[in-house]
This record gives sequence, C-alpha cells and structure tokens, in this order.
Amino acid sequence: MPVSIDTVYQRVLALANKEQRGYITPQEYNLLANKAQLLVFEQYFYDMDVALSQRVGNSSEYGDRFDMLSEKTAPFKNTNVDMAAVNGAVMTLPTTPTLHKLGTVFYNDGTRNVKVERIDGNQAQLMQQTALYAPTQLRPVYVRITDATLQFFPATATPAYATATVNCNFISKPTEVIWGYVVVNNQALYDATSSTDFELHASEENELVYKILELAGITLNKPGLVQMAAAEENEIIQKKQ
Repeated sequence: MPVSIDTVYQRVLALANKEQRGYITPQEYNLLANKAQLLVFEQYFYDMDVALSQRVGNSSEYGDRFDMLSEKTAPFKNTNVDMAAVNGAVMTLPTTPTLHKLGTVFYNDGTRNVKVERIDGNQAQLMQQTALYAPTQLRPVYVRITDATLQFFPATATPAYATATVNCNFISKPTEVIWGYVVVNNQALYDATSSTDFELHASEENELVYKILELAGITLNKPGLVQMAAAEENEIIQKKQ
C-alpha cells in the first residue's frame, strides 16, 4: 500500500506549525517530497549491502533485515525487459519505467539467456587485442558508453542483436509525487484526481515526514526545524537497526 501524499503533507504542516516554523507551500512541498523519496529510496541499497554483509542466518520469518529491504524494493524490480532500441552492437536501455539502477544484461542465443559481463573501455580494447580473451558469442561483454546506451562485444552475433534477443534486469525510479490542489477562496485544497502518492513502503511514512521537515528547515533557514526533524529521524533509524 503506497504512502498518501496528502497524509504526509498534513503531518508536515502540523509539525511545522507546532514548531512555529512557517508555512510550507504546495510547490515547496512537492519539491521536498520528491527529494525525500529519492533519499529514502537510495538508502535502501546501502542498507541492503550492510545487511547482507552482516547476515548470519536470522531464523525469524519477519525479522531478517535483508529480507525486509528486499520486500521494500520488490515493486521497483524489473526482469527480462527488452531493450528500447538496437543499432548494430549499440543498445538503448529501457525507458519505461524510468531506469534507476541497471542489473544483469542478457543475450539470448536462441537456446538460452547468456549473461553479458560489464567491463570498462580499456578492458574492451585489451580483450580484442588478445585472442585468448577476446569476447565471443558464448562470453559476450559490454561497455556502458552513456547513461542510456551500451556497446556489445563481439560486434556481431547469430542470431543478431535485436530488441527480441537482448534484455536486462533493472531497478526503476520511483514515480514523482504530486500534491495536487485546487484554489478555493484563495486557499489550496487537496485534489486527489491530480495527485500522485509516494510509491515507497507504507512503513516509510514517518521517515518521509521527518526527512521533508529536515529539508524544509534547511531550505527555509530554520535551524530549530532541522534539529527537531533530525532527532526524530535518528530515532526512527535506531528502531530499524
């Protein structure tokens, strides 16, 4: 279940007002909310790395930290998605939904998916100059030449590289949130029809509230609001550990 954009906004306004730190406009809130969502989202991957390194076989069905983080990232995982376009050995990565982190890349040789290993440009040059290590159809490699494109080696394959033969796994970026509103008597009133909720796990509601308050305190130059929000956020983090 997603986190309501309006519920978070009302809590942010109530806490900001309680601290006498001023009004946060819908425009400011939307900017801060999207920044907060990405900060919380990015933290998942750091926390997963730490949890995996510290994993000692937690036997609790619901207490394994890595499993909980995997559940939170599950809605953003995309598997075996075809490339958006293929031009010779240059592949354009999927654009829908918006790619955030690229995972494993595969080439289908007609019988199975072959994993394509990522290398850097210098390695590609050296591999092609050394017959023993040159890329082959059974051991293809790629270089990420831009954020959106990959170059495969060897340059040709049978069947040919195509959107039907090359796919990948990736993590998509959370959809941008919007607190939509209509103006009635010079006052902004929530409009659900033009709003977009947070895509994060429902358990992140408190962290989103205090992350937005902390960002608002920095933006509005309100040190007291920053301190209050940071203290509450640290308490949330401590409870998660």
